[in-house]
Amino acid sequence: MKRTHGILILLAGLTILTSFNRPSPLNHPPRVSGSPSPSLAPLPRITGSPRKANFTSPLLITANNQAPILVAAAADLKFAMDSLIAVFARTAGSPPVKVVFGSSGTFFEQISNGAPFDLFFSADLDYPRKLQDQHMTIGEVKTYGRGHIVLWSKKIDPAKAGINTLLDPSLGKIAIANPAHAPYGRRAEESLRYYKLYDKIKDRLVIGENISQTAEYVRSGAADIGIIALSLALSPALQQQGGKYWLIPESSHQPLQQGYTLLQHAKDNTGAEKFAAFIGSATAIAILHEFGFDHGN
Repeated sequence: MKRTHGILILLAGLTILTSFNRPSPLNHPPRVSGSPSPSLAPLPRITGSPRKANFTSPLLITANNQAPILVAAAADLKFAMDSLIAVFARTAGSPPVKVVFGSSGTFFEQISNGAPFDLFFSADLDYPRKLQDQHMTIGEVKTYGRGHIVLWSKKIDPAKAGINTLLDPSLGKIAIANPAHAPYGRRAEESLRYYKLYDKIKDRLVIGENISQTAEYVRSGAADIGIIALSLALSPALQQQGGKYWLIPESSHQPLQQGYTLLQHAKDNTGAEKFAAFIGSATAIAILHEFGFDHGN
């Protein structure tokens, strides 16, 4: 498909609609009822069944005649990506970058079914590698960093008792991301099982659709404590809340190797190629490091 026949962006009043169901976690607690709305933009939506998704989009070209870059990014990148885009925008001739944040697993399903993203940033390297196996990428899958999980709370200092903070009787709900499709949720569950705590606290768990919504549960008070991304704990939004965190040892879970790739929709989009190249620059690596991502290839 030529880009002039289908350039999709997400702006006010311009969204993609969907009716397919997201995967439901098996043997996991239900999502919290009456939960606060996540502070991030909603995921892009698809119409039709997962195997026969129907994407339509109006033509949109920017004032400088450059097609915008549409990025699907793991929710843990929210604040780091904002900084990356701000720096990228200062380079001459840079097209606008439009980002949708959500869970990596959900984006994998959407991209597999034809969602017209130009780049995919995943909290789990396996997702972009699977897309590469499906011949849906351009070039190689690259690593942008390794993420970390932390216990974060406004109510208690988890550094005092570490993982056993979760057994404190003064605490109520505990938030984690959905292990069914959020890499941070899977690592949280792995860690809880490693410390033999999962069965003791599973009835108190509330499940966020992605790691950003999970952090919002704890920030808003819907949960007393949560296992969230270090990158979010280091963000100004959470630091201003006065919360404290404890870094969960990596030995308790599989590593959170994270990667990105150009997708087939980015073919002939030089702006997307330019942004992908920028992510591998020393400047971008330094920004990611500030938000707790360890760089590695």
